[in-house]
Amino acid sequence: MTFLKMYLIAFIVFLLIDAIWLAFVAKDFYQKHIGFLMKDSPNYLAAILFYLIFIIGLVYFVIQPGVDAGSVGKVILSGLLFGFITYATYDLTNLATVKDWPLIVTIVDLIWGSVLSTSIAVATYYLYQLFW
Repeated sequence: MTFLKMYLIAFIVFLLIDAIWLAFVAKDFYQKHIGFLMKDSPNYLAAILFYLIFIIGLVYFVIQPGVDAGSVGKVILSGLLFGFITYATYDLTNLATVKDWPLIVTIVDLIWGSVLSTSIAVATYYLYQLFW
């Protein structure tokens, strides 16, 4: 039950933060740099699956161990690494295999993945402590 509570908190926080990022901050950036690859409309099923799977990993590898250790420092470090590694998997693969994939997109995504994961993990850590 603990995992599910953390998962629900992390999922809501993820949706809020990433929605702001995608709708207001990064929309023009991605359109400018990889618009030639983008669909007119996203594949929402794939996006939802990514969110569901990503949050499982974030809770399992970052948030729950940090809560169990009672260490926000562990959550911060693990969140940074988890976000960096997971976003690097996608972006460095694209950089290696997709023709004309812009380096700037990879750099921005690596930073964003690190910030996003850490923010979700820290917010979930504190919200979980607050409510349970």
